[in-house]
Amino acid sequence: MTKIAIIEDDPVISQMYRMKFEADGFDVQLANNGKKGVALVEHISPDIILLDLQMPEMDGHEALTEIRKQPWGKDIPVIILTNLGEEEAPKGIRSLGIHSYIVKAELTPRQVVQRVKDALGVE
Repeated sequence: MTKIAIIEDDPVISQMYRMKFEADGFDVQLANNGKKGVALVEHISPDIILLDLQMPEMDGHEALTEIRKQPWGKDIPVIILTNLGEEEAPKGIRSLGIHSYIVKAELTPRQVVQRVKDALGVE
């Protein structure tokens, strides 16, 4: 089963995506801040990460920087899923090897699921 880590501080949003991905057969694990997200990724070795940028304790940019420093986190595909437009994103976020950048308001949850499937090359 394909594992996905969703690192998102808004519980309504994370539960909504969890339900959509689980309905499509994904094993979904959640973390509500960047610090917990780094620990989750190390623990479960997900196939892909959905990462919000604006979070407490450790934001998404800091979390991704930490994940990419680790041997276990260098090659995991990451999709940024945020309300920040790309022009507002932290400088250098693309240099951390993200697969794509999605503004939450621009895609439905179903479209986000399809983007993840496309990134993983699964039906």
